[in-house]
Amino acid sequence: MSPYALPLHTLRIAANCALPLIIWFSAGRLVRWALLLLAATLSHGSWYQARLVVVLFLFTIVVMISLATTVGMLYVIRGALMETRARRTGDEAKEGLFGALNRTALVFSGIYMTWSFVDQDIRDFLNIDLFRQPDGILVDVMAGRESTVMGGLISLDFKVSLATALVAYLVKTFFGRRHEAGQGRFSGIMATFGEIAFVFYGLNAIWTLGGARSDWIGARAVVAGGEKLAADAQNAIPGWEAFWSDIWPNVISGLALPLAWLTVGILVYGAYAEDTQTTIRGTPLETAAARLQDTHSLTRRALSKLTAGWTERWIPLLNSLRLTVRGGAPLFGLFALCYVGLHIGGDYLARAGQYLVASDKPYFWFITDVPVFFVSELLVTTLTMCLVAATFDLAATRDRLRRSRVTG
Repeated sequence: MSPYALPLHTLRIAANCALPLIIWFSAGRLVRWALLLLAATLSHGSWYQARLVVVLFLFTIVVMISLATTVGMLYVIRGALMETRARRTGDEAKEGLFGALNRTALVFSGIYMTWSFVDQDIRDFLNIDLFRQPDGILVDVMAGRESTVMGGLISLDFKVSLATALVAYLVKTFFGRRHEAGQGRFSGIMATFGEIAFVFYGLNAIWTLGGARSDWIGARAVVAGGEKLAADAQNAIPGWEAFWSDIWPNVISGLALPLAWLTVGILVYGAYAEDTQTTIRGTPLETAAARLQDTHSLTRRALSKLTAGWTERWIPLLNSLRLTVRGGAPLFGLFALCYVGLHIGGDYLARAGQYLVASDKPYFWFITDVPVFFVSELLVTTLTMCLVAATFDLAATRDRLRRSRVTG
């Protein structure tokens, strides 16, 4: 299998699985939008702090819906992969959707949070809240009161956020231990929910505490010294500012983010190596392998602990790159190129759609932009999932054939 067959293989998978992919994407977006609208509506009114507890609870569900939609889209592609058919020929049983989600949700949530995929969920919440009352901020200012527009995710009281974060931590710990022991069909999903809720409620406490003490922190010698070192490096090292402002963002968007999505695909489909934990080897996540007896041998262990840090951000991606290179170094290069091309093409497609439906009526774009961006995101997301699946399929198949030649 040539790595240069990746674009055609992607289109073949997209043609075979177009309908279920469209259904999964559309249903996920509908549920997600309804929850965001409900959260934005509840973020204003009496009993404000109690409302914000519910808002963050709903926002946690929104993130879980995003995770489930991605896993579901990758799952429905599974039957179209050559590697899947080869595994089933080898008497590996079919894994159910909830089994795949339960197995991968906790690790996927770590990638989702550390690589800022959650930023889009936050932006959508803020936009929905703003466009519900476009003049809300101005009206509140004119009335002499503090506006609550776009504040639903960051305005929770410190004591309330600390208490709810503690509850979320207990949920995370309880179900995480059950997940480690292989107990409970949905223990991994519940542990993931507790993990994400703990992050959001905890961030509110940190935000409040940090805002109250920002002046004190900024005046400390270590912080001030760090800022001075950064300024000195910018002045002394040629190209320092250009690297961090112009080059590094392109490295992240052109190489790291495609590799993050490929890591998600490997987690859903299972590593194509003899060891099941290669994707997360070298991180604290490796110590949390669950004793679940999953339905195919290459993904028998699930991961149930999540700690933030450099290793969780980079090591899984580096190991995924190493696994993919086994299928041929050109494969990853072509994958990254196609990924970037898809997203650039999606931006141009959205812009072309806006030009086509443009009107001279004021604010008419409020209505026309919704279907334009939906279609653009539908095409980009479905083709991206097919691209991830095709890359995994080619790399896994090439690695399996190589090993069979060596052993044969």
